[in-house]
Amino acid sequence: QVRLVESGGGLVQPGGSLRLSCAASGSIFSIYAMGWYLQAPGKQRELVATLTDGGVTNYADSVKGRFTISRDNANVMYLQMNSLSPEDTAVYFCNADVQSRGWPLVRADYWGQGTQVTVSS
Repeated sequence: QVRLVESGGGLVQPGGSLRLSCAASGSIFSIYAMGWYLQAPGKQRELVATLTDGGVTNYADSVKGRFTISRDNANVMYLQMNSLSPEDTAVYFCNADVQSRGWPLVRADYWGQGTQVTVSS
């Protein structure tokens, strides 16, 4: 079983910054990619940024130059969010493409529970 836990959300003023964290734990053999997605009220979940185990990043056009995705060696992923605007308000979800330990081999997508980011004055 693999678990993803997000943290770092909250209320911030326009122009401010937040750093989100996502800690992956459990029966993990390898993580092929991790990513952040957001879901605003009444809208579908959409991509924010992804990071492969090879270090390749992909960002939504709306966050390029403002957000930075990174990952440390302990299966923790971060999203540094700068120059936040009210349009960034959403629940942010962590996603991971994981190869689990044990037999049979299982590779699957996992999601965290989400963390609320609210940008408002």
